[in-house]
Amino acid sequence: MSKTFKLFVMMVLEFAIWGSWLPLIFSYLPSLGFSPSEQSWILSAFPIAAVVGMFFSNQFCDRTFAAEKFLAFSHFIGGLAMLGLAYTKTFWPFLGLMFLHCLLYVPTISIVNSIAFANLKDSQKEFGRVRMGGTIGWILAAWPFTFIFVDWDKVHALNPQGLIETIRAALGNGLSGEKLKAATAYTYIVAGIASLLLAAFSFTLPHTPPKKAEEGAGESLAWLETLKLLKQPFVMVLWLVTLIDSFVHNCYFNWTGSFLATAKADGGVGIPGNLIMPVMSVGQIAEILTMFILGGTLKRLGWRTTMIIGVLGHVARFAVYAYCPQSQGLIVIVQILHGICYAFFFATVYIFADAYFPKDARTSAQGLFNVMILGAGALLANSICPYLGQTVFSHNGVTDFHGLFLVPMACGIVAVVAMALFFHPPKVETPVQTGH
Repeated sequence: MSKTFKLFVMMVLEFAIWGSWLPLIFSYLPSLGFSPSEQSWILSAFPIAAVVGMFFSNQFCDRTFAAEKFLAFSHFIGGLAMLGLAYTKTFWPFLGLMFLHCLLYVPTISIVNSIAFANLKDSQKEFGRVRMGGTIGWILAAWPFTFIFVDWDKVHALNPQGLIETIRAALGNGLSGEKLKAATAYTYIVAGIASLLLAAFSFTLPHTPPKKAEEGAGESLAWLETLKLLKQPFVMVLWLVTLIDSFVHNCYFNWTGSFLATAKADGGVGIPGNLIMPVMSVGQIAEILTMFILGGTLKRLGWRTTMIIGVLGHVARFAVYAYCPQSQGLIVIVQILHGICYAFFFATVYIFADAYFPKDARTSAQGLFNVMILGAGALLANSICPYLGQTVFSHNGVTDFHGLFLVPMACGIVAVVAMALFFHPPKVETPVQTGH
């Protein structure tokens, strides 16, 4: 394998892990009998891990351990924890295993980025194409469940003749209700296997050694070096907007699955259970093209305009959710905006951090923004969304999706205005100095 292709495969496996379990966990946890507060605790494991990783795991990769070896260790232990989740049905063991997995997995999202940036000649041009592997990994994780989540008893009862008829019968008889919730445990098995595969594959990745502080004339604490950059107004503005956009992004994951599955009579879309993950993966398919053109878009439009378009994608998607819930075709098509939302904002933020931050704190620079993308924003959404969806906008067991989706839509508009008015990064050829 070429170095670039290895980085591509690394991204495929990295995001296949996350993409396997995340889309359906929001409906799976209530099926286990966990209360809204218990659900929030479990969902908070991921963002808490992002904050913890900023000060420990990212620091180790920048200053102490080779990144690819840290990646192998994290995915081996984290993969075993994920396999354990498939067979765990009680709260405290589930919470413990989820925290163990997240504490090891979440920092690797910064680590794979830093490995890629350290081994690419032109990160602004090439990173989008390498990161496209993560999008493909997310898609590959979703589509097998089209046939795993099938009510095969109904299919056999139809006695289809031939492969085409069997596939048609399978697609038309997805699991629902308690059967669907029980089968969701398989998502953790798939995630665990992908994690163990990446642990083994990590030993083939390019060697990415740590950099001592004296090599880059930086702080011995890499995270402190990156935090000092927040005194730059444009960095602080982007950091805060990232928090808002992360909240909006995580509202999508909290509510879209149940919105798609809810019957039209109750205000939902009425998508069969086995098609929910494939429908949500339409956005990842669009993301492939968006990642491919990201480098050219950045050069043509610049940082600010590209990021604003990314946030506007969220606004448009939630507007369609709120005002056109009965149009299945439009709801499916609007998933395409996910590619713009992710690539034009979050992936661009990662490239921005690598361009502006010191190279001897590369992983911590990624981690600084992951504190918002995967940490604070997700924590805020995962704490509020169950309450909003199941209490504030729920009446007699029926969710008011219109009012619910206006919340993230309004937040997205606030983020767009803030970027347009206050985000003005300078044109620099070297990273911004921390001033120490």
